[in-house]
Amino acid sequence: AQGIAGVPVLSGSGLRIVVWIVATLRGLVFTLIYASRVKKNPLLSRVHESDRYFREQQDEFVQRPFTYGAWLVLLVLTGVMIWVVWGVIVHAWFIPEIASQFFTMGVVIGLIGVIFRLNGMTVNVMASSFTEGARMMIAPALLVGFAKGILLLVGNGEAGEPSVLNTLLNSIAHGISGLNNAIAAWFMLLFQAVFNFFVTSGSGQAALTMPLLAPLGDLVGVNRQVTVLAFQFGDGFSHIIYPTSASLMATLGVCRVDFRNWLKVGASLLGLLFIMSSVVVIGAQMMGYH
Repeated sequence: AQGIAGVPVLSGSGLRIVVWIVATLRGLVFTLIYASRVKKNPLLSRVHESDRYFREQQDEFVQRPFTYGAWLVLLVLTGVMIWVVWGVIVHAWFIPEIASQFFTMGVVIGLIGVIFRLNGMTVNVMASSFTEGARMMIAPALLVGFAKGILLLVGNGEAGEPSVLNTLLNSIAHGISGLNNAIAAWFMLLFQAVFNFFVTSGSGQAALTMPLLAPLGDLVGVNRQVTVLAFQFGDGFSHIIYPTSASLMATLGVCRVDFRNWLKVGASLLGLLFIMSSVVVIGAQMMGYH
Protein backbone atom coordinates (compact mmCIF):
# COMPACT_ATOMS: atom_id res chain seq x y z
CA ALA A 1 0.00 0.00 0.00
CA GLN A 2 2.81 2.42 0.82
CA GLY A 3 4.56 1.66 -2.46
CA ILE A 4 1.38 2.29 -4.46
CA ALA A 5 0.68 5.49 -2.52
CA GLY A 6 4.18 6.76 -3.22
CA VAL A 7 5.38 7.02 0.38
CA PRO A 8 8.61 5.43 1.70
CA VAL A 9 8.13 1.80 2.68
CA LEU A 10 8.05 1.30 6.48
CA SER A 11 7.79 5.05 7.06
CA GLY A 12 5.49 6.15 9.87
CA SER A 13 5.92 2.79 11.58
CA GLY A 14 6.17 4.34 15.06
CA LEU A 15 2.47 5.15 15.30
CA ARG A 16 1.44 1.82 13.79
CA ILE A 17 3.56 -0.09 16.31
CA VAL A 18 1.92 1.81 19.17
CA VAL A 19 -1.54 1.06 17.74
CA TRP A 20 -0.59 -2.60 17.33
CA ILE A 21 0.46 -2.82 20.99
CA VAL A 22 -2.70 -1.07 22.19
CA ALA A 23 -4.96 -3.20 19.97
CA THR A 24 -3.25 -6.40 21.12
CA LEU A 25 -3.62 -5.44 24.77
CA ARG A 26 -7.26 -4.54 24.21
CA GLY A 27 -7.91 -7.91 22.60
CA LEU A 28 -6.05 -9.64 25.42
CA VAL A 29 -8.08 -7.88 28.11
CA PHE A 30 -11.30 -8.59 26.21
CA THR A 31 -10.43 -12.29 26.03
CA LEU A 32 -9.36 -12.54 29.68
CA ILE A 33 -12.57 -10.90 30.90
CA TYR A 34 -14.68 -13.27 28.83
CA ALA A 35 -12.62 -16.28 29.94
CA SER A 36 -12.94 -15.24 33.60
CA ARG A 37 -16.73 -15.11 33.32
CA VAL A 38 -16.89 -18.50 31.64
CA LYS A 39 -14.54 -20.02 34.22
CA LYS A 40 -16.86 -18.90 37.02
CA ASN A 41 -19.95 -20.13 35.18
CA PRO A 42 -19.33 -22.36 32.12
CA LEU A 43 -22.97 -21.97 31.09
CA LEU A 44 -22.22 -18.34 30.18
CA SER A 45 -20.07 -19.56 27.28
CA ARG A 46 -21.71 -18.96 23.91
CA VAL A 47 -20.25 -22.25 22.71
CA HIS A 48 -21.08 -24.38 25.74
CA GLU A 49 -22.99 -26.94 23.69
CA SER A 50 -20.55 -27.14 20.79
CA ASP A 51 -17.68 -27.50 23.28
CA ARG A 52 -19.19 -30.80 24.41
CA TYR A 53 -16.99 -32.54 21.82
CA PHE A 54 -13.81 -31.21 23.43
CA ARG A 55 -15.03 -31.87 26.98
CA GLU A 56 -15.71 -35.50 26.09
CA GLN A 57 -12.23 -35.80 24.60
CA GLN A 58 -10.70 -34.20 27.68
CA ASP A 59 -12.14 -36.96 29.85
CA GLU A 60 -10.09 -39.46 27.84
CA PHE A 61 -6.73 -37.70 28.30
CA VAL A 62 -4.02 -39.79 29.94
CA GLN A 63 -0.39 -39.05 30.70
CA ARG A 64 2.00 -40.63 28.20
CA PRO A 65 5.82 -40.65 27.94
CA PHE A 66 7.47 -38.31 25.43
CA THR A 67 8.98 -40.91 23.08
CA TYR A 68 11.30 -40.63 20.08
CA GLY A 69 8.25 -40.60 17.83
CA ALA A 70 6.82 -37.62 19.71
CA TRP A 71 10.14 -35.79 19.34
CA LEU A 72 10.08 -36.54 15.62
CA VAL A 73 6.55 -35.12 15.34
CA LEU A 74 7.68 -31.97 17.14
CA LEU A 75 10.68 -31.69 14.81
CA VAL A 76 8.50 -32.01 11.69
CA LEU A 77 6.02 -29.46 13.03
CA THR A 78 8.78 -26.94 13.83
CA GLY A 79 10.47 -27.49 10.47
CA VAL A 80 7.26 -26.97 8.50
CA MET A 81 6.42 -23.79 10.43
CA ILE A 82 9.85 -22.35 9.64
CA TRP A 83 9.49 -23.47 6.01
CA VAL A 84 6.07 -21.80 5.68
CA VAL A 85 7.28 -18.54 7.23
CA TRP A 86 10.20 -18.52 4.78
CA GLY A 87 7.87 -19.19 1.86
CA VAL A 88 5.46 -16.43 2.85
CA ILE A 89 8.24 -13.87 3.28
CA VAL A 90 10.45 -14.82 0.33
CA HIS A 91 7.98 -16.22 -2.21
CA ALA A 92 4.71 -14.55 -1.09
CA TRP A 93 2.95 -17.86 -0.50
CA PHE A 94 -0.78 -17.61 0.15
CA ILE A 95 -3.62 -20.02 1.01
CA PRO A 96 -2.99 -22.68 -1.72
CA GLU A 97 0.74 -22.97 -0.98
CA ILE A 98 0.32 -22.85 2.79
CA ALA A 99 -2.51 -25.40 2.71
CA SER A 100 -0.43 -27.83 0.64
CA GLN A 101 2.44 -27.63 3.16
CA PHE A 102 0.14 -28.36 6.11
CA PHE A 103 -1.60 -31.17 4.23
CA THR A 104 1.77 -32.82 3.56
CA MET A 105 2.78 -32.26 7.18
CA GLY A 106 -0.42 -33.93 8.37
CA VAL A 107 0.24 -37.01 6.24
CA VAL A 108 3.87 -37.26 7.39
CA ILE A 109 2.98 -36.84 11.07
CA GLY A 110 0.20 -39.40 10.69
CA LEU A 111 2.66 -41.92 9.24
CA ILE A 112 5.08 -41.21 12.08
CA GLY A 113 2.24 -41.89 14.51
CA VAL A 114 1.49 -45.21 12.79
CA ILE A 115 5.14 -46.30 12.72
CA PHE A 116 5.82 -45.40 16.38
CA ARG A 117 2.29 -46.35 17.53
CA LEU A 118 1.73 -42.94 19.11
CA ASN A 119 -1.52 -42.91 21.12
CA GLY A 120 -2.51 -46.16 19.45
CA MET A 121 -2.44 -44.58 15.99
CA THR A 122 -3.29 -46.88 13.07
CA VAL A 123 -3.84 -46.30 9.37
CA ASN A 124 -7.60 -46.58 9.92
CA VAL A 125 -7.52 -44.01 12.72
CA MET A 126 -5.42 -41.73 10.52
CA ALA A 127 -7.95 -42.02 7.68
CA SER A 128 -10.99 -41.50 9.92
CA SER A 129 -9.36 -38.46 11.56
CA PHE A 130 -8.71 -36.96 8.15
CA THR A 131 -12.33 -37.60 7.14
CA GLU A 132 -13.62 -35.99 10.33
CA GLY A 133 -11.39 -32.96 9.83
CA ALA A 134 -12.53 -32.58 6.23
CA ARG A 135 -16.17 -32.86 7.32
CA MET A 136 -15.66 -30.02 9.81
CA MET A 137 -14.20 -27.76 7.10
CA ILE A 138 -16.77 -28.36 4.34
CA ALA A 139 -19.14 -25.57 5.45
CA PRO A 140 -16.42 -22.90 5.90
CA ALA A 141 -14.81 -23.90 2.60
CA LEU A 142 -18.12 -23.63 0.73
CA LEU A 143 -18.82 -20.23 2.28
CA VAL A 144 -15.42 -18.88 1.25
CA GLY A 145 -15.98 -20.34 -2.23
CA PHE A 146 -19.35 -18.62 -2.53
CA ALA A 147 -17.73 -15.36 -1.43
CA LYS A 148 -15.17 -15.73 -4.19
CA GLY A 149 -18.04 -16.33 -6.60
CA ILE A 150 -19.61 -13.01 -5.55
CA LEU A 151 -16.31 -11.26 -6.26
CA LEU A 152 -16.13 -12.88 -9.71
CA LEU A 153 -19.65 -11.72 -10.50
CA VAL A 154 -19.02 -8.10 -9.53
CA GLY A 155 -15.64 -7.77 -11.21
CA ASN A 156 -12.99 -10.29 -10.13
CA GLY A 157 -10.93 -7.56 -8.42
CA GLU A 158 -9.16 -6.43 -11.60
CA ALA A 159 -8.39 -2.70 -11.46
CA GLY A 160 -8.11 -2.22 -15.23
CA GLU A 161 -11.38 -3.87 -16.29
CA PRO A 162 -14.88 -2.30 -16.47
CA SER A 163 -16.94 -3.90 -13.69
CA VAL A 164 -19.62 -3.31 -11.09
CA LEU A 165 -16.97 -3.32 -8.37
CA ASN A 166 -14.82 -0.68 -10.05
CA THR A 167 -17.87 1.48 -10.80
CA LEU A 168 -18.86 1.32 -7.14
CA LEU A 169 -15.31 2.08 -6.06
CA ASN A 170 -15.08 5.08 -8.37
CA SER A 171 -18.47 6.46 -7.26
CA ILE A 172 -17.60 6.25 -3.57
CA ALA A 173 -14.22 7.86 -4.18
CA HIS A 174 -15.88 10.83 -5.87
CA GLY A 175 -18.38 11.07 -3.00
CA ILE A 176 -15.53 11.48 -0.51
CA SER A 177 -13.98 14.31 -2.53
CA GLY A 178 -16.33 16.99 -1.17
CA LEU A 179 -15.70 16.36 2.54
CA ASN A 180 -13.54 18.00 5.20
CA ASN A 181 -10.09 16.36 5.27
CA ALA A 182 -10.48 14.77 8.73
CA ILE A 183 -13.97 13.48 7.89
CA ALA A 184 -12.72 12.31 4.49
CA ALA A 185 -9.96 10.33 6.22
CA TRP A 186 -12.57 8.66 8.45
CA PHE A 187 -14.75 7.81 5.44
CA MET A 188 -11.70 6.24 3.80
CA LEU A 189 -11.39 4.00 6.87
CA LEU A 190 -15.09 3.12 6.73
CA PHE A 191 -14.92 2.45 3.00
CA GLN A 192 -11.87 0.19 3.32
CA ALA A 193 -13.58 -1.78 6.10
CA VAL A 194 -16.70 -2.35 3.96
CA PHE A 195 -14.73 -3.04 0.78
CA ASN A 196 -12.73 -5.69 2.62
CA PHE A 197 -15.86 -7.86 2.69
CA PHE A 198 -15.58 -8.33 -1.07
CA VAL A 199 -11.78 -8.34 -1.44
CA THR A 200 -10.23 -9.97 1.61
CA SER A 201 -6.75 -10.11 0.12
CA GLY A 202 -4.69 -7.22 1.50
CA SER A 203 -2.53 -6.92 -1.61
CA GLY A 204 -5.59 -7.13 -3.87
CA GLN A 205 -7.45 -4.48 -1.91
CA ALA A 206 -4.41 -2.20 -1.97
CA ALA A 207 -4.04 -2.63 -5.75
CA LEU A 208 -7.70 -1.73 -6.27
CA THR A 209 -8.23 1.11 -3.82
CA MET A 210 -4.92 2.91 -3.31
CA PRO A 211 -4.49 4.16 -6.93
CA LEU A 212 -7.82 6.01 -6.49
CA LEU A 213 -7.74 7.04 -2.84
CA ALA A 214 -4.12 8.24 -2.67
CA PRO A 215 -4.50 11.01 -5.31
CA LEU A 216 -8.03 11.69 -4.06
CA GLY A 217 -6.54 12.31 -0.63
CA ASP A 218 -4.23 14.90 -2.16
CA LEU A 219 -7.25 16.75 -3.54
CA VAL A 220 -9.12 16.88 -0.21
CA GLY A 221 -6.02 17.43 1.94
CA VAL A 222 -5.63 13.93 3.40
CA ASN A 223 -1.99 13.00 3.93
CA ARG A 224 -1.00 9.89 1.95
CA GLN A 225 0.39 8.31 5.09
CA VAL A 226 -3.07 8.70 6.66
CA THR A 227 -4.63 7.15 3.55
CA VAL A 228 -2.36 4.12 4.02
CA LEU A 229 -3.25 4.03 7.72
CA ALA A 230 -6.97 4.01 6.88
CA PHE A 231 -6.34 1.13 4.46
CA GLN A 232 -4.42 -0.89 7.06
CA PHE A 233 -7.05 -0.50 9.76
CA GLY A 234 -9.96 -1.11 7.40
CA ASP A 235 -8.33 -4.16 5.86
CA GLY A 236 -7.06 -5.61 9.12
CA PHE A 237 -9.65 -5.39 11.87
CA SER A 238 -12.74 -6.23 9.81
CA HIS A 239 -11.43 -9.76 9.22
CA ILE A 240 -12.64 -10.47 12.76
CA ILE A 241 -16.26 -10.91 11.63
CA TYR A 242 -16.36 -11.28 7.83
CA PRO A 243 -17.49 -14.73 6.66
CA THR A 244 -15.53 -14.12 3.46
CA SER A 245 -12.27 -14.34 5.44
CA ALA A 246 -10.77 -17.77 4.78
CA SER A 247 -8.57 -17.64 7.89
CA LEU A 248 -11.52 -16.78 10.17
CA MET A 249 -13.82 -19.47 8.77
CA ALA A 250 -11.07 -22.09 8.89
CA THR A 251 -10.36 -21.25 12.53
CA LEU A 252 -14.05 -21.38 13.45
CA GLY A 253 -14.36 -24.72 11.68
CA VAL A 254 -11.43 -26.28 13.53
CA CYS A 255 -12.69 -24.94 16.87
CA ARG A 256 -16.28 -26.04 16.09
CA VAL A 257 -17.64 -22.55 16.71
CA ASP A 258 -20.82 -21.54 14.91
CA PHE A 259 -20.37 -18.30 12.97
CA ARG A 260 -23.52 -16.77 14.48
CA ASN A 261 -22.21 -17.37 18.00
CA TRP A 262 -18.85 -15.90 17.08
CA LEU A 263 -20.51 -12.87 15.51
CA LYS A 264 -22.07 -11.95 18.85
CA VAL A 265 -18.64 -11.87 20.48
CA GLY A 266 -16.54 -10.64 17.56
CA ALA A 267 -18.86 -7.74 16.71
CA SER A 268 -18.39 -6.16 20.13
CA LEU A 269 -14.61 -6.50 19.89
CA LEU A 270 -14.62 -5.09 16.37
CA GLY A 271 -16.71 -2.16 17.62
CA LEU A 272 -14.05 -1.31 20.20
CA LEU A 273 -11.27 -1.60 17.62
CA PHE A 274 -13.17 0.48 15.07
CA ILE A 275 -13.69 3.29 17.59
CA MET A 276 -9.97 3.21 18.36
CA SER A 277 -9.12 3.20 14.64
CA SER A 278 -11.43 6.15 14.00
CA VAL A 279 -9.82 8.20 16.76
CA VAL A 280 -6.31 7.36 15.52
CA VAL A 281 -7.07 8.12 11.85
CA ILE A 282 -8.79 11.44 12.57
CA GLY A 283 -6.12 12.38 15.12
CA ALA A 284 -3.32 11.45 12.71
CA GLN A 285 -4.83 13.64 10.01
CA MET A 286 -5.31 16.60 12.35
CA MET A 287 -1.75 16.30 13.71
CA GLY A 288 -0.14 16.01 10.27
CA TYR A 289 1.06 12.41 10.61
CA HIS A 290 3.84 11.56 8.14
